[in-house]
Amino acid sequence: MKVRVRRVRAIFRKELREFRRRPSIIFAMSAIPVIFLIQPLVVAFGLTASAAGPIGHEHLLLYLLGIPALTPVLIAAYAVVGEREQGTLEPMLTTPVRRNEFVLAKALASLLPSVGVAYLVFAGFVACIALFTNPAVASAVLHWPQILAQVLFTPLIAAWTIWIGMFISAKSNDIRVSQQLGMLASLPAVVVIALVAFNIIPATPSLALCYAAALVLFDVLGWGAVSLAFNRERLVIGTR
Repeated sequence: MKVRVRRVRAIFRKELREFRRRPSIIFAMSAIPVIFLIQPLVVAFGLTASAAGPIGHEHLLLYLLGIPALTPVLIAAYAVVGEREQGTLEPMLTTPVRRNEFVLAKALASLLPSVGVAYLVFAGFVACIALFTNPAVASAVLHWPQILAQVLFTPLIAAWTIWIGMFISAKSNDIRVSQQLGMLASLPAVVVIALVAFNIIPATPSLALCYAAALVLFDVLGWGAVSLAFNRERLVIGTR
């Protein structure tokens, strides 16, 4: 699929300006990270040095992967249906922008802020654990494999949920319904993350590689699937 970078960049910048004018999007990007941050902080600060041993067998850091699993889908669910409700979708569809360019620009506008917020919250969590907890607790919680997993899986999970949100947005006529369905569709990823974080599903290197390969495949296929779902004729008719 050919892509004109200038067109993608123009839509990307337009999306970022639009986000700043939507308090609901800013609230969603702030509220979900805070919710996911509270539980691991409470657990870590409530531990004593003698109780730090058992927590070392869990994967508390991986719990924060719920942030990229839920935050971007709320933004992506707004991508198409939001344009429709504002009355800007039909003029956009009359431009020479290809649908794969439109979809890619919208996805990037959801991905980059979401990943940035997820990394920022994770860095703040690691700093709090390292500076303000008992050294034994910090040693039990902070493991380099989990930190590496957070860095690598955050964009992969965020991209996957963005494609889910955009696919639903292209088929929906209401922003709230689109966001609710997007959240519901993202819950299986959150459940898997929680099961791994609490060691119900063993976190092994082979599992991580399989999960990463599946996410890469889904992310690549997601661009094409959402582009196909973005039908100009149907969307134009749906705005009338």
